[in-house]
Amino acid sequence: MMIEDIVAPRLILRHMSADFLQACLRGDIDAAAAALGCQPDAGWLAEGELMAMRLDDMAQQPEYAPWSVRAMLRRDDLAMVGHINFHTLPGHPYLRGHGDVELGYAVYPAFRRLGYAREALLAMAGWAAGQGGVQRLVLSIAPDNLPSQRLAAQLGFAKVAQVRDDEGCEEVLTADWPLSGASI
Repeated sequence: MMIEDIVAPRLILRHMSADFLQACLRGDIDAAAAALGCQPDAGWLAEGELMAMRLDDMAQQPEYAPWSVRAMLRRDDLAMVGHINFHTLPGHPYLRGHGDVELGYAVYPAFRRLGYAREALLAMAGWAAGQGGVQRLVLSIAPDNLPSQRLAAQLGFAKVAQVRDDEGCEEVLTADWPLSGASI
């Protein structure tokens, strides 16, 4: 199944197919690059746990694939600057009524503070509103991740809860679509 790219002014958000994820996990970088259409970033190649989790999610729920992880590719040179994904399909019970769907993202160090996270978040949120009728978005951000906390605040996200799991503490923030300050 071919899943269309989400295109933003400077970014292409390209679905990471099962073939791509499997190639990455095998360490077959040539096959991974062929599946993605560009070279995967070293930062991505260190994300084996996320790759395996998203492969499993797509195998268990094929309809989740368009919502799964996407590479953030710079449009002018196809450099992979990060990745972004929805953690589940809209309406998953783990959201505990805080919102319709949760987004997660990472921008690799060499590409931070250039507005890529903002652009990708807005493009994915707009896509989700159009595709799945998503009206309330959720982000979970570590309290000490100040750049992501600032971005969330600029886009109108507000803290609704705090959760602690094996990996530490995260603040749960929500915002309604359209996001405030939503210009790219």
